Amino acid sequence: MMTYDELVRNLEDLTENAAHHQLQTLHSILQHQASVSYLQPYLSACDGPVDAATFRSRVPLSSYDDYFHLINQLANGDIDHHQPLLSADPLLCFFYSSGTSTMKPKLIPYFDSALSRAASYNAHQGSAAIFRKLVPPRPEVNKVLWFLYADEVTTTRGGFKVMAASTYPLQGNKSRSNWSQTISCISPREVVFGTNIEHQMYCHLLCALRNFDIIDGILAAYAAGLIRAFSMLESKWEKLCDDLESGFPSLEIADAAMRESVVEFLGGPQVDLSRRIREICAESNWGGILSKLWPNARYVKAVTTGSMKQYYPKLKHYAGDVMILGGDYFASECCLGINLDIQQPPESTRFVMLPTAAYFEFLPFDLNERSVAGEETVDFSGVKVGKMYEVAVTTYRGLYRYRLGDIVSVVGFHNSSPLVEFVMRAPKTADEIITEKDLTSAVDSFQHSTAAEVVEFASFSDYELSPKRVKVFIEFREGCVFLQEEKLQESAEALRSCCSSLENGMGEIYKVQRDRGEIGPLVVSFVRSGTFDGILHIAIKNGAPASQYKPPKIIRSPEIVGIINKSGSRKTSCASGFCL
Repeated sequence: MMTYDELVRNLEDLTENAAHHQLQTLHSILQHQASVSYLQPYLSACDGPVDAATFRSRVPLSSYDDYFHLINQLANGDIDHHQPLLSADPLLCFFYSSGTSTMKPKLIPYFDSALSRAASYNAHQGSAAIFRKLVPPRPEVNKVLWFLYADEVTTTRGGFKVMAASTYPLQGNKSRSNWSQTISCISPREVVFGTNIEHQMYCHLLCALRNFDIIDGILAAYAAGLIRAFSMLESKWEKLCDDLESGFPSLEIADAAMRESVVEFLGGPQVDLSRRIREICAESNWGGILSKLWPNARYVKAVTTGSMKQYYPKLKHYAGDVMILGGDYFASECCLGINLDIQQPPESTRFVMLPTAAYFEFLPFDLNERSVAGEETVDFSGVKVGKMYEVAVTTYRGLYRYRLGDIVSVVGFHNSSPLVEFVMRAPKTADEIITEKDLTSAVDSFQHSTAAEVVEFASFSDYELSPKRVKVFIEFREGCVFLQEEKLQESAEALRSCCSSLENGMGEIYKVQRDRGEIGPLVVSFVRSGTFDGILHIAIKNGAPASQYKPPKIIRSPEIVGIINKSGSRKTSCASGFCL
């Protein structure tokens, strides 16, 4: 296990000559993968080792579509061991991507690569060392309210398992005998391996309330997952107290194994404990509720950057004095960067790019034009502070000059390795009218102007209409005045100016096209409470991992729009600053 001092020494060694380590990384990848079919058309004519300049000039930039048919071949078991498609290493399984702008997640092949394992191990050990320095272990208080979901593991036609990346480590902990010794999660393994995310979430809360005094922290992959869980706590605390008092979980929990494990965990009626929680929750003061319910908790940890930034204020409200810790820059495809100061809020979170995690390239990105400036990339030594870039990676596991779809801003250097901030997901095409960043900023302004709590939001650009139009879907907190039938007229008046503030925040390209008449008035739909939870359930049903689910911000699937419309909504059309 890496200590913090060892991490610092290792990171200093890697970043003092980051460009050299990058070239070594690329050399190792190409030397090992020289025979793969994907690279043959581009590099087979090269004599001897391929340097970085030759690699970048001959191998084109790629996206998931370039690998789609090869990944399907692998999934179907169409594998020629004498002529590997993407990697010379054996294929172990597939990971689901966490993207949710469409209803079907991508499949990322996971090859048994010793080089990748070493790089990933160093990254995760470094992350753990930073965490342990800030939150040293306590033997008596050593459990975590961890909203962990093993997710469904499916099998491809070729017999390969498909799962979330976060599920993979759990596959070796299926027996009850070693679960509590190897996993810090407070809940029994049957809860983690359950089949209904709402019931699993409820049972995670119930188990953590039962043993409230040994909870050291609260953890989820993304801030959105924590907000959903704390919202459930806020709405179902009375039922949770009833269950503690009776010693049995709600009859709604239909999974027999999960139910039996929770009954055993509760250990009979907990009348005094139930009374304590009722007294706390009955005050209806949810600010700082986490330290009231779990007084020994030292931290709340989740990714809060990118599209998760919107949840941070609400998370701080629940957390009170409990410190919020951010995550690292890790993706399903590879590790990218490590967060050396995990206490920073999302707007100040920076990642040191790891020179041995993959070979990185950076495409200059013009935020005003919503696109990259050509196909020419720069490497670690070519990036400039203050500039934005789309990241491309060449990994140990069969992706070559792969456009990750992330936009980062270079804010400095750690020795010679770039220090980056995550900005947003890249637009899929140059025709996209607004970005994730534009939308988040616009909705933030809208929320401040209404003084109402926006629970969730997303947008869809409808190119089928003439002129094309942008539709924004907004879900208010349940009970919001704008959704009350008896106050419809009053709500319409209040929203009149608010919708114009939303449209005004949509970014320069939107404004220019709107002024030219190329875009029709903005359509704003106020959807019923629970609409976005409905999208979550359908996404999970279609294979999206519950543990890695990120609510979509830029919707590109008409199917998702259809689901939202079916849920019921009130629409307004903004024209000349008026809500009609």
